[in-house]
Amino acid sequence: MAIKRKYPVGIQSFESIRMDGYVYIDKTPLIYKMITEGKPYFLSRPRRFGKSLLVSTLAAVFEGRRELFEAFTTEQGIEQPQLYIATTDWKWEKHPVIRFDFSANNLSSIEKMDEYIDNTLADYERQYGLTGSGSGTSPRMVNLVRTAHEQTEHKVVVLCDEYDNMMLHNLGDSQAQAVIRDRFQDVFGPLKSLDEHLQFVFITGISKFSQMGIFSKLNNLENISMQTAYEGLCGITEEELTTQLRPDIEMLAEKRGKTYEETLAELKRMYDGYHFSRRMTDIYNPFSMVYALKSGEIDKYWFDSATPGALIAMLREMPPIGISDVDGAMCESGDFNKAFDSYNAPLPVLYQSGYLTIKRYDEDIDMYTLGFPNEEVRKGFAGSLYSHVTNATGNDRERSALMKAYKMFYRNDDLSAFIEAIKTFYASVPYQWEKDNKNEHYYHALLYTLLMAFGADVHAEEPSAKGCSDLTLKMPKGIYVMEIKYNDTAEAALDQIGRKGYADKYALDGRPVTKVGIAFSSEERNITDWRSVEG
Repeated sequence: MAIKRKYPVGIQSFESIRMDGYVYIDKTPLIYKMITEGKPYFLSRPRRFGKSLLVSTLAAVFEGRRELFEAFTTEQGIEQPQLYIATTDWKWEKHPVIRFDFSANNLSSIEKMDEYIDNTLADYERQYGLTGSGSGTSPRMVNLVRTAHEQTEHKVVVLCDEYDNMMLHNLGDSQAQAVIRDRFQDVFGPLKSLDEHLQFVFITGISKFSQMGIFSKLNNLENISMQTAYEGLCGITEEELTTQLRPDIEMLAEKRGKTYEETLAELKRMYDGYHFSRRMTDIYNPFSMVYALKSGEIDKYWFDSATPGALIAMLREMPPIGISDVDGAMCESGDFNKAFDSYNAPLPVLYQSGYLTIKRYDEDIDMYTLGFPNEEVRKGFAGSLYSHVTNATGNDRERSALMKAYKMFYRNDDLSAFIEAIKTFYASVPYQWEKDNKNEHYYHALLYTLLMAFGADVHAEEPSAKGCSDLTLKMPKGIYVMEIKYNDTAEAALDQIGRKGYADKYALDGRPVTKVGIAFSSEERNITDWRSVEG
């Protein structure tokens, strides 16, 4: 009989995970490397990706709590294995640790953020007999670090988790963001001048900091966000999944009545695909993975829990058809450091938030290709945009009819009924969504978004020898190569598919290939003609 394992869903305390017998992926080899090779660091990772647990683990290391890293048996009789760092020459000295955590959702206003900073500093000041109230944030921070070092004779460790949470909740509000920058400069700006008193500094967030202005006075931080050596510092690597978590995958497979290999493949499709360096090591989403192991169901967990309302509001400021623009978009290295506050530059926001990841790196031109990491994010993102459009129409009947038609198409290969349902849906979309996007791209991108929201295996702009088809839809009973024309004919669309050989690459697939030409009219604002040809 398999031993029951405990999974730390929503638990970010390293002490609780170890003492209460929860499963812990040993990240201490990378932690040891980091704390012995450097001093001030910055790490960017998406929300719910293990940053808070990493900060908690670092706190335990610097507080000298070796007992948490050794092998032991919990009060419940669960055996916890020895972790890597306990086998090293680490001295386990007890350092003063000053820790800020801005990940809490209750920090909903600048006033609450100010209150949190003041209370946090006051708590530490009381430990060292200081009274800093009224003397200003920067002088208080300086006095606190110096005093803690002098009293303990050990250098100070400063840890800050989710520094940009308030920035994220104020996307688009330039005045609020300017105030938040000033607050953070007051707290963390003095750290650079306190180097002789500091043992270690570690700051996490979603967005890169180099052009945000917050850390302009703390420009000695080493940004390890895209360093190959630390790409597995958060999240779960393939190796960790198939070694440390293999018993868990086997139990999940047994519970679901599938083989280990089938279950692993499904987990990979749903939760894998994050890349944080040019080496492109696959990283699984830890939140969804742990949730799936605990619940016994492979489902969509991360997208709903990690998508803040401010980001959805930002996406709604963008055209609701922009999904084909971001999946497969190319960017330069510098784009990853752009400010996290622009509705006109969605790529940095979407990459840093975890909705896009690196799919390919072209060293010759120093360009990255971005895309959705996995099916969970792909479906969640499309569903969010789809819901925004359909909810705006207020016509649930057309939405339900379209979903039903797609399911029938999936099962019975009924293309005609599906296209008729698409026409009905387009007729229900408000004119204001379309009036500023009167072109082929609008209809192409909206159809792509709809298909993605349904979970379809659909690809935009797939390249062939002579160009790229608008859409390729891969179904169980066939492959559909689609070309969309605006104020033109379906025959012209079919002719382009044939002339440029868009369908040729699928000749050996084994499934029948159907070429589909679709014509849209600017006057009708809908499909006016379509044709299909097999082969």
